[in-house]
Amino acid sequence: MKASHAIWKERFKGQLPEPLGSEVDQFETEIDLRKQGKIDEKVFAETRLRRGAYGQRYDNGHRYDGTESRNLPFADKPTKGPGTMWDAPGMLRIKIPFGGLNPAQLEVMAELAEEYSDGIAHVTTRQDFQLHFIHIENGPSIMRRLAAVGITTREACGNAVRNVTACPLAGVCSDEAFDVTPYSHVLAWFLMGHPDTMEFGRKLKPAFSGCAQHACGLTQMHDIGYTAVAREVDGKLQRGFKIVVGGGLGPVPRQARLLTEFAPVEEMLPLTQAVCRVFGKHGEKANRNAARIKFLVDKWGIEKFRTEVFAVRKELREDPRWLEMLKDVEKSVEGPLHPPGQLPAVNGNEKLREWIKSNVRDQRQDGYVTCAVTLPLGDITADQLRSLADIVAKYTRGTIRTTVEQNFLIRWVSKSDVALLYGDLAAVNLGQSGGSSIVDVTACPGTDTCKLGISSSRGLGGELRNRLLQKSAQLDEAVKGLHIKVSGCFNSCGVHHVADLGFYGVSRTVNGYKVPHFQLVVGGQWENNAGSYGLPIIAIPSKRAPDAVDRITDYFVKNRQKEEKFFAFVKRVGKGPIREILEPLNQNFPTHDAEPGFYSDWGDPRQYSIGDIGIGECAGEVVSRYQFEIVAAERLVFEAGLHLDRGAVQQAGETAFAAFLQAARGLVQMQYDDIGSAPDEIVAEFKERFFDTKMFFDPFVGPKFANYLFAAHAARGETFTADTAHHRIAEAQLFIEAVHNCYNKIRTTAPAAAK
Repeated sequence: MKASHAIWKERFKGQLPEPLGSEVDQFETEIDLRKQGKIDEKVFAETRLRRGAYGQRYDNGHRYDGTESRNLPFADKPTKGPGTMWDAPGMLRIKIPFGGLNPAQLEVMAELAEEYSDGIAHVTTRQDFQLHFIHIENGPSIMRRLAAVGITTREACGNAVRNVTACPLAGVCSDEAFDVTPYSHVLAWFLMGHPDTMEFGRKLKPAFSGCAQHACGLTQMHDIGYTAVAREVDGKLQRGFKIVVGGGLGPVPRQARLLTEFAPVEEMLPLTQAVCRVFGKHGEKANRNAARIKFLVDKWGIEKFRTEVFAVRKELREDPRWLEMLKDVEKSVEGPLHPPGQLPAVNGNEKLREWIKSNVRDQRQDGYVTCAVTLPLGDITADQLRSLADIVAKYTRGTIRTTVEQNFLIRWVSKSDVALLYGDLAAVNLGQSGGSSIVDVTACPGTDTCKLGISSSRGLGGELRNRLLQKSAQLDEAVKGLHIKVSGCFNSCGVHHVADLGFYGVSRTVNGYKVPHFQLVVGGQWENNAGSYGLPIIAIPSKRAPDAVDRITDYFVKNRQKEEKFFAFVKRVGKGPIREILEPLNQNFPTHDAEPGFYSDWGDPRQYSIGDIGIGECAGEVVSRYQFEIVAAERLVFEAGLHLDRGAVQQAGETAFAAFLQAARGLVQMQYDDIGSAPDEIVAEFKERFFDTKMFFDPFVGPKFANYLFAAHAARGETFTADTAHHRIAEAQLFIEAVHNCYNKIRTTAPAAAK
């Protein structure tokens, strides 16, 4: 493990794009510090979560198909241990802003899945990738290989800005106002590691959509959503966004509310920064169950929230990146590899005909289509990823994206290439039809790997998919268009609230035994950017959930009015009649001896139990911005010592000075959250707020440790010797200890100031 780690570090030395390279180096140092007990576990847990490293449920190492996962380096450990990434493999979430990928990135993902995981990569409902059964000590090696192709895991988990999702059809959809792709890309990199995102009580999820009417962006269910709007001003077309805030699913979902009908694209970054600052400052910290931005909007009301955001926007220090990052945004366009064409004749190939019907969609550019690659339950093997990379390079300029339905979308395919493309996909078992249809069931990881899973969402999702595929030819066209989403618990990672038929896992007792159940949710609307949320109507035993789907779809076909959609049907007939046809499924339960399979979950022959449900790590504990700053300072002074050990005395002294500044900034930002990064400003603010007030003075040595900072600042740019670098490191360490003491003093005398 360590040999491989060293090899990858040396191979990419000086070659990784910034800031990805330094970010991985920092994480590697933090792992070493944690091993030495120099970072508190609570703080380290949040820092690793912010780098996508997530503890997972670790029981039988099985996936839904029943095959044992391979490459489990800690399989000899207790099978129901604590599940932290120190004790057993965990999960690594990999951010893919707007879902955009290229063949080189697919190749690397294949290598990582094969070498470090169980040979399978998983596409999530937020367009990310997840690799399971990853040991934390392999994290830096994996991250370096990802960074080499421009991918990061930074803030994929934790109390941070999560992956910025966007419609996978952006740029090729005929209904969009304009292409939101470059804007989602800019926002993702602007917010990553931004100081105003460091003190959230929970996560914040952004999303972009090019239009209001389709489901591709799902902006209405996000913490902050951007829908493209174009309007004419003084005879010129002006781009902007309708921005909504406070949406979210979870146990009690909220529809996002209007922040502004139109924000010019130039205001996208500063206005979002203002939202983040308001959320970080005023959002709940103590109770994580009420810490999402939707609860702050509920508490204040949208009018007060809007007023506060725009007031903060006026006060923000001008950031040149607001405009610099948008400078060439309209020049960012994709293009084709091959000339436009016409769809080929099917010539009796019914599988090709069905695939074209369900998985192929015209682009607004004549002669080109998008082609969906359907992934059952979001899983793809390493070999399939390699093949997919070759296929994408063969037919396009590498234009492929992940989707919120856990699939891939290949863009800019010439119509004349469709049959050949399908043949290549089918040859590697990636030619399944039914994309975005009822057979394309979405499911979260559930009890397979999630600590919060109650019932097997992947198990039920796989069973539903298999049964629906077997009778797909007999399905009514109205039924084929339905969406089924499955979550393992009420937290809605499978987005069950916005499905036509949503399921989430619960537990019930039958004949004295625990039995896996699913609550059935109806009334959700996938279209109109997740325009409406459904409600649960009945809990059904897991093994009878497929029968529930049959009963509902049959009832729908027999009683719908002409061309009536399922959402409108539910609204017209009401939930009562639907519940009535399902109630027999909760009667006449078999005894355990007569039918033991009824008392186990899908894909798991063991007696069902909820005893291994743990504490989820999705958000981590709330860690203040000060704690992040001081951990960074301690990491810097540690690195300074490493530089000195290898003889890099100048780098050692300069790094020690950086540690001074980082620690001082950590204190200052507790009172002044708009503090910049310039040394003169940090030192001046520190002097005014903590030295002149004598708040920083030590009871034994008075201002001595503060004077170390002032002396280091005055001497910046000096040439270090081994001795002076050593002195600077020692002084920096003493200053950091004094910062800790000052912070504790502040907390004791005025706890609110430290929150």
